[in-house]
Amino acid sequence: MRHEKKFINAEYVSRLNQSPFFIVADYTGLKVHHFTELRKRLRKSGAEVHVVKNTIFKIAVKEAGLADLGAALTGQMAVVTGPKDISSAAKVLKTFASEFDRPKIRFGILDNKRLDAASVLAIADLPSVDVLRGQLLGLLQAPASQLVRVLIEPAASLARVLKAKADKADKAETVDKAETVEAPSSADTTDTTAPAA
Repeated sequence: MRHEKKFINAEYVSRLNQSPFFIVADYTGLKVHHFTELRKRLRKSGAEVHVVKNTIFKIAVKEAGLADLGAALTGQMAVVTGPKDISSAAKVLKTFASEFDRPKIRFGILDNKRLDAASVLAIADLPSVDVLRGQLLGLLQAPASQLVRVLIEPAASLARVLKAKADKADKAETVDKAETVEAPSSADTTDTTAPAA
């Protein structure tokens, strides 16, 4: 292998070792400005796309210890890799392909297991790993918060009853005081205007 090809091969191996996945897509017919737009979108999602030389990429995949691709690489291929989850990169590819009818996803590799194009598109419909973690955390916290509410409820009910009883007693005491103030005393009932005999 020539020196240039060895350098390209080493670069491919490095990318494959740094990424937990890669997606192979056929970019035939995709114009340069569209490919540039795809690169920008993938970069925002934490992934990158590179046009590969098929024979050198097959060698790099073997050197990286990944699944044998066999005759799967034919035509104009681009490989999407990234350090994050596969779902965000697959989502970008799917939406881009729906807009421009290219690139065509051929297959993907995730944790050294080959995924067909339908599986990659199904992964694109999944939420990202961060969203899934948040949903799982919410599921785990829900029973705990319900348990806390159940444990607190008897004490809260008792507190409400005691407060109602105290309010009722205060109201009754206020009414008694009001009646006492309004009722005339016996000294006040003697008529001072009557003539003395």
